[in-house]
Amino acid sequence: MRLHMNRRAMMGAGAAAAAMGLLERGSPARAAVGEAGELKPMTLPPPISPAERMRRMVQARDLMRKHGIGSVFVEAGPSLDYFTGIQWWRSERLTGVVIPADGEPIVVTPFFEQPSIKEMLVVPAEIRTWQEDEEPLKLVADFLKERKVAGAPIGFEETNRFFLRDRLQKQLPSARIVSANPVVRGCRMHKTPAELALMQAAADVTIAAFRYTWPRVREGMGPGEIDTIIGEATRALGGSYDGGLVLIGEGTAYPHGTRTPMRVAKGANVLFDCGCDVHGYQSDISRTFIFGADPTAEQRKVWDQMRRGQDIAMKAARIGAPAGSVDDAVRHAYESWGYGPGYKLPGTSHRTGHGIGMEGHEPVNLVHGEMTPLSAGMCFSNEPGIYIPGKWGVRLEDCFHMTASGPKWFTTPPPSIDRPFD
Repeated sequence: MRLHMNRRAMMGAGAAAAAMGLLERGSPARAAVGEAGELKPMTLPPPISPAERMRRMVQARDLMRKHGIGSVFVEAGPSLDYFTGIQWWRSERLTGVVIPADGEPIVVTPFFEQPSIKEMLVVPAEIRTWQEDEEPLKLVADFLKERKVAGAPIGFEETNRFFLRDRLQKQLPSARIVSANPVVRGCRMHKTPAELALMQAAADVTIAAFRYTWPRVREGMGPGEIDTIIGEATRALGGSYDGGLVLIGEGTAYPHGTRTPMRVAKGANVLFDCGCDVHGYQSDISRTFIFGADPTAEQRKVWDQMRRGQDIAMKAARIGAPAGSVDDAVRHAYESWGYGPGYKLPGTSHRTGHGIGMEGHEPVNLVHGEMTPLSAGMCFSNEPGIYIPGKWGVRLEDCFHMTASGPKWFTTPPPSIDRPFD
């Protein structure tokens, strides 16, 4: 689902072993987790190459010059990984990259982290370190002065934390800090063939883990037990997994669930919403099925309507169309079927889809009012779920990418409620 760029995730948390310890001996879930170890890892594409990251630097500099930005500052997180290969977590200690419009970048990091950062860095860049009693933003300011771009607009990556801006402005009181979106989004929003291959692999792993898990769901299981099976299958197949979302019964009526304990029962809606990471790229897939009984007429009707909603979204996703028009098309159909209006319930209370790539959610979104034109290389989820408060909901989610001729699925939506994982 999401790449949590933190120390525990990077160093490995032993999640599978910990989860096994929480399952009762002899339980169906424990047996299913054990059997997942027999799954064979999928053949995965290679990680992003240093050459591709160098091309990203070139593109970033071109965009900086085009938009009149003298430099871009990116702290630890997916964008730092995107440009440099450094996978690092955020803390009170700054690790980041400063990319000037001309010349090589610098990486700023604590002195004691330098060996680890050097090991990860895959593009030409000087590493400048700071001691615990020094101000790291002074290193950034000094570099900008050296390159004679301190007086030019400094682009801040949109997720950079406020204290970095505040402390940089103390070092450079006249600094003009602007959004780096024209540069960072301009690069990251359009995926290359290598990125698309990694996203396809992540999607393949997740759907295979779902197919493994679905027939192993048993009456009385809770969300944590099912998620443990999905997670172990995902890891066995070659993906990284940091937890997903499993909803049961009335919990499926709320997009992100409820704290009320739910257990699998015959005739209940069960919803998997999970993803994985392959070399830094994400999948995000949802499936809803009816456990242990034939669907009621209402369950079948709503499931079929939601599935038609995905097709309506795909038909509306055309090169040059505003991203928000995809959401509008789905909502227009849903309103004609008696849902809404707009984002009201029963109906779809959230956007039709979100951007996806190195993060499970990234710009831009398929939401009313979003005017960014769709173009080749953009990637989105397609998930116009239908929710009936107090009863249950249905969400199917498959991701797609835009090609020059239109949208293309990473995973094909299921054909019917009777075949939810085909």
